Amino acid sequence: MSFFKGDQKADKIQQLCDYIDRSNAIVATTGAGISIAGGGVTYGQMHFAGMRGGGYGSDSFMKSFRDSMFNYEPSFSHYALRDLEEEGKLIGVITTNVDCMHTKAGSKNVAEIQGSFQVNCCASCGRHYDGYDIWNQEELPRCTVCGGSIQPWPIYSHIGLWDEDVNKAREWIGKADLILAIGTHGNYGGVYWSYRRRDAVVVQINPGRTAFDMEAALNIREECDAVFRQVKERRG
Repeated sequence: MSFFKGDQKADKIQQLCDYIDRSNAIVATTGAGISIAGGGVTYGQMHFAGMRGGGYGSDSFMKSFRDSMFNYEPSFSHYALRDLEEEGKLIGVITTNVDCMHTKAGSKNVAEIQGSFQVNCCASCGRHYDGYDIWNQEELPRCTVCGGSIQPWPIYSHIGLWDEDVNKAREWIGKADLILAIGTHGNYGGVYWSYRRRDAVVVQINPGRTAFDMEAALNIREECDAVFRQVKERRG
């Protein structure tokens, strides 16, 4: 019986490889699962674990999340998506993660639909300081004009949507013939999912059940890093 189960898993990996090989326009939609695979702590985990100190903008919260961003590397799956982009297969990544790990891994086309620590603003004068490297320092960054505290989009927007990247997400998913749902639990309905091609194949990679279960032509119930390591072996 265990041999049969192993064959089932192997068959699903081969199915995924076949989908990738036949695809001309892949879009990946990712959530917390892809960052957890690399050992990082997600923004949501920190909030719900009570690590926010005096609130979202507190020094303790910001330092804790900042340390997580720079103490951990992107996961194997982040790099696998970058490789698919470089191969010309993947046209974009749509993510609700704010940790900038897709960009750190080298992906160029990333739609961070809930913003990220790459979109930063002075809380006092509104001056923008974009790019995640501003957080990679001992002290929390301050505005060079007025000295005010700099806050990333997830904080100063109260977890609003970043319209510029929502528009990218809608454009990309409208072109995709293959959608990879990786470590994410929701498709965010009218935000971008309803703009997808109706003939697009959906493959979900997630150990648990999610909103994508009924949408997916293929559900792979494994951690994403384990899946992409097998895909790399199969595709060479």
